[in-house]
Amino acid sequence: MEPLATLIARHAGPGQLAWIGIRPARRAPMIDVAAVDVTEAGLSGDHVTGPGKRAVTLLQAEHLPVVAALARRERVVPGDLRRNLVISGLNLNALRGRRITVGLVEFEVTGPCAPCSRMEEALGPGGYTAMRGHGGWCARVIWPGKIALGDPVQA
Repeated sequence: MEPLATLIARHAGPGQLAWIGIRPARRAPMIDVAAVDVTEAGLSGDHVTGPGKRAVTLLQAEHLPVVAALARRERVVPGDLRRNLVISGLNLNALRGRRITVGLVEFEVTGPCAPCSRMEEALGPGGYTAMRGHGGWCARVIWPGKIALGDPVQA
């Protein structure tokens, strides 16, 4: 039998960067980009508050249909949910407090990113509740660089 720490650290394989979005100003619509420079303060061109544990927000791609179902919508798109990076194929919930790499950029997953009241505007009545438990994660930038759609995500 393997130790629990070994099981916790193991993933079926790498994930992939499926979407990148930036907000040029507070409350501005998200803009999809194919690649972006990552600084210690977050994504270049994004309305950021500076370096720290909330520099970048992550969302699990597999949660998009769950949020859509809970909000009684046919579908939701990443920009509706106002997170910066959508990661597919890797359980972000299992990465709290751990470091991940997206391409050559290193992040530390710092904690959950609670939904905001804007989810009622974006998803309609019940949007806030639909996002609970599916709001994504905040991350600190450890090693800056450039990321692009399709980059592997390694835990």
